[in-house]
Amino acid sequence: MDGGRSVPDGARGGVRSSEVGAQSADADGSLPAEADERFMARAVELARRGAGWTSPNPLVGAVIVRDGRIIGEGWHHRFGGPHAEREALAACSESPAGATAYVTLEPCCHTGKTPPCTEALIEAGIARVVVGVLDPNPLVAGRGNEALRRAGIEVAVGVLEPSCRAVNEPFLHAMEQRRPLVIAKYAMTLDGKVATREGLSRWVTGEAARRRVHEDRHRHAGVMVGIGTALADDPLLTCRLDGREVSQPARVVVDAAARLPLESQLVRTASEAPVIVAVAEGALLARRNALAERGCAVVAVPAREGRVDPRILMELLWQRFSLDSLIVEGGPTLLGSLFDEGLVDRVQAYIAPKIFGGLEALGPVAGRGVGDPADAPVLSEVSLQMMGGDVLLEGRLQPCSPVS
Repeated sequence: MDGGRSVPDGARGGVRSSEVGAQSADADGSLPAEADERFMARAVELARRGAGWTSPNPLVGAVIVRDGRIIGEGWHHRFGGPHAEREALAACSESPAGATAYVTLEPCCHTGKTPPCTEALIEAGIARVVVGVLDPNPLVAGRGNEALRRAGIEVAVGVLEPSCRAVNEPFLHAMEQRRPLVIAKYAMTLDGKVATREGLSRWVTGEAARRRVHEDRHRHAGVMVGIGTALADDPLLTCRLDGREVSQPARVVVDAAARLPLESQLVRTASEAPVIVAVAEGALLARRNALAERGCAVVAVPAREGRVDPRILMELLWQRFSLDSLIVEGGPTLLGSLFDEGLVDRVQAYIAPKIFGGLEALGPVAGRGVGDPADAPVLSEVSLQMMGGDVLLEGRLQPCSPVS
C-alpha cells in the first residue's frame, strides 16, 4: 500500500552516538550476553518509532556499538525510505569499521525500493551482527545472515527474540500465515451489550477509549466493517488525532450485494484514504462499477451461503493490497463469522461501567458460536488497562479450528 503513508514532519531515522546503556567489552572485543540484550532492547525501542508508517514493510531498529558505546542508531521510518541499518550507519559519530550492529530483524539481501542492507553492513566493515529474529520473507529467509557470514562477519541470532517478534507481529504473521493479523475490536457494557434495545451505541465508552481507537487505526494497515455497520452508522473510519500527522488505514467494507451507498462518507472520501469494498462474485455489475468509478477498489470474492467467504477475503487483502494487519470494528454478524472461521488473532474489548439490559440488545459476537464451553476460544497474554472510566482488555487468541 505505497503512497497512502508518509513520514511525519521532523521524524528522523538516525541518532548519533550516546553513552546510554554503555558497558565495557570483554578482553577479546566481544560483548557479554547482558549487553547484547540491552542494546537489542534499544533497537526494539527504536523500531517502534516507525509504527504506522512502514507497512507493508516491517518495523526495524538498528544500533551500532563499539567498545560498549552506541556510536549510531536508526530505524525504518517510512515505506520506501532507507532501512534501519543504513540509517544507523549514516548516523555514526565515528567509523563503524570493526563495530557490532544490533538489528531487530534479519538484514535484507535483495534489492527492492532500496539496496540490500547486507551490502551496507559489509561495506562499512561491521565485524559482528546481532539479529533479533529471522525474516520469513521468502526473498530473505536466512539468506541475509548467510551473506554476512560469507563476508567474514560473525552473526548471532535470537537475542530478545520474543520482543523482536512482538514489535513486528503484523509483518511476521502476514508473511507466515499469508493473511493479515486480525484484531477483533468492540466496546460493550458490563452486561455484554454493544448497543441498547433501540440499537443506539453512541457512545458506549468514553473519550479516552475512543482516542485509543484512533491511535490504533494509525498503527494498523486496515480497518474493517460489515455493510450493516456501514448502513447504520455511515462511519468515516479514518484516524483523527488532533495536533498529529497521521497515517490513514485502508477502509474495508464487507458488502456481498454491493449496497454501500454512493453518498456515504466512505465513498465520498475514497480519494483521501483507500476504500476496499469486498462484494460477492454475483453482485450486480452496475453497482460494482458505480463504486469503482468513485474511487473504491471493488474486490469480487467467492460467496458461501450468500456471504463473502471470509477466509478467501483475508488472503486477498494480503495478496492484492499488502494489508498485514486489520482492526475489525464491525458488528456481531461480521465478528461472529470471523470467530467461527478461526480467523481472529487478537481481541480488544473495551468494557464500560454501564448496564444496558434488554433481551433484544445485541452482544458483540453472533455467528454459530460453540456448543460446549470446552470448545470456546481462549485468550492468552491477557492485559488490562484503564482508559478513563473504561477498561481495555486485550489478549491473543490461541489458534483454534473453525466452528463446524
